[in-house]
Amino acid sequence: MALRDIITLPDPKLRLVSKPIERFDADLSRLIDDMFETMYDAPGVGLAAIQLAEPIRLLVVDAAPKDGPSEPLALINPEILWSSDERRVYEEGCLSIPEYYEEVERPASVRVKYVDRAGKPQEQLAEGLLSTVLQHEIDHLNGVLFIDYLSKLKRDRVIKKFVKIARRDDGKGRL
Repeated sequence: MALRDIITLPDPKLRLVSKPIERFDADLSRLIDDMFETMYDAPGVGLAAIQLAEPIRLLVVDAAPKDGPSEPLALINPEILWSSDERRVYEEGCLSIPEYYEEVERPASVRVKYVDRAGKPQEQLAEGLLSTVLQHEIDHLNGVLFIDYLSKLKRDRVIKKFVKIARRDDGKGRL
């Protein structure tokens, strides 16, 4: 396993639509392990492959309570099948938009289909924090960031701030 660099706003790769995964091999398994290690180290509760500049439909999450055992979940080619009409607001942050948090309203529950790391099709009903994390990470696979749910004024301010940081840091976009 290895820690990987997480790309940050304003990197244009964050707006790419990720491609479906067709090969389940040792490279994919290694990437999943690296993603978990990177996510836990950051620390975060979710990470999409595109955040590591890998434009493939892969994400890892662990939305377990801090005082409980970890619940790592790797989702390959995830797709939301159903969203509840009920909505819930959570304060969201993003490893690609460090140290910025804002309340976002999303469906309270979703049903997601995906393929697990063993190549087996799965379906899961997610509620609460897990629902929010899955929606946030699946958005990444579609080139959507949580700031896209904010007003244009707030979104433009955040983007401007990160463009300024990227320029200051010689375009590396690192804090």
